[in-house]
Amino acid sequence: MTFEKKDNEIKSAERRNFLKLSASGGFTAAMVAGAAGMLWSDELAAQTAQEERDRQKSADHIMTLATAYVLGASRSYPIMQLDLKENIQNLTNGKVYVRLAPGGQLGAGGALAQAVQTGTIQCAQHSLANFAPYASVVDLINLPYFCGSNQRFTNLTSSQAWKNEVNPKIAASGFKALFYINIDPRVVAVRKGGNAILTPDDMAGIKFRVPGSAMLQQYYRMVGANPTPVAWGETPSAIRQGVADALDPSVGALHVFGFGEILSNVTFTQAVPDSQVYSINLEWFESLPKDVQEGIEFAGEITSAQNLSKVPAARAYAMSELSKNGVKFHSLNQDQLGAWKDAGGYQRSEWDQFKTDLAGSMDVFNKLDEAAGTMGRYYVHDA
Repeated sequence: MTFEKKDNEIKSAERRNFLKLSASGGFTAAMVAGAAGMLWSDELAAQTAQEERDRQKSADHIMTLATAYVLGASRSYPIMQLDLKENIQNLTNGKVYVRLAPGGQLGAGGALAQAVQTGTIQCAQHSLANFAPYASVVDLINLPYFCGSNQRFTNLTSSQAWKNEVNPKIAASGFKALFYINIDPRVVAVRKGGNAILTPDDMAGIKFRVPGSAMLQQYYRMVGANPTPVAWGETPSAIRQGVADALDPSVGALHVFGFGEILSNVTFTQAVPDSQVYSINLEWFESLPKDVQEGIEFAGEITSAQNLSKVPAARAYAMSELSKNGVKFHSLNQDQLGAWKDAGGYQRSEWDQFKTDLAGSMDVFNKLDEAAGTMGRYYVHDA
């Protein structure tokens, strides 16, 4: 039997088993089996489906967990959804069964945050920026160089100051922040044919794609670019057509969303984190028995540690894949980073109004700033 024929048979079996499991109401089982590479085997796929049915049947509580990312995304974008499912089920001794809804099935971004708030679903992944409408203080993460590096972001979100000043505001809007996900800082990524951007001077005349964030628009203006608001769904075509010359997701996001073929150079400027969070509907969470609540919280802590350990491996994979398309990567030395901070960093007076508006007072902001700069319990690798 030729390799090609064998490969086609495996793919056919995978499709058949996926459709069979999905049609029988076992979509989560189909996704779990697929992620574990078991769909090629009828026997292994059936075992996985039976295990999922048994777990769901014996559980006291069902948690729908929705994300915008497909299950395999964690290889380059460590969203850790399968790990979180497994950890919640195990740490609650099977009292909670997690039903996955990955890949944007139930929406993405703000739609998922709203679905959690209303109780339509129990748990979801979304960006911290999507918390801003419910607790504006969270938008401080977009202050350039405030917590752009992985370590400062992790220091901040795991600090007592964050728990005291931010989490209560999130809770007041009906959410529980289970844990914050470290992905990597946003980068400066230039379209095909463009030169590497290493200094703020290189940003002159660059049409820089930005989201609707007023802070990001101000930052890119301060470092010399021409901020160009473009909806995320329209961004690939805008980059291809030259409507925008550059954009700033993390390396992992650039790979997951297929930007490799239209980029030339990527620079690690470490200005703003590409950060995510898993939020839970607070009313649902507080209705659970105490031991189940503690199990879910511990599962969040464990998955957070797994996320931090995954960051450099995920970055390396994304860089390797992007490099196959000819993308070149540039890290900055301290003097070069200093030039970016001097031009647009949060220490400048232009940011004072944002600090007081979002934090509520300069005193609160200073507490959070100190927390970001204080090494906490967790270490994470920076690019």
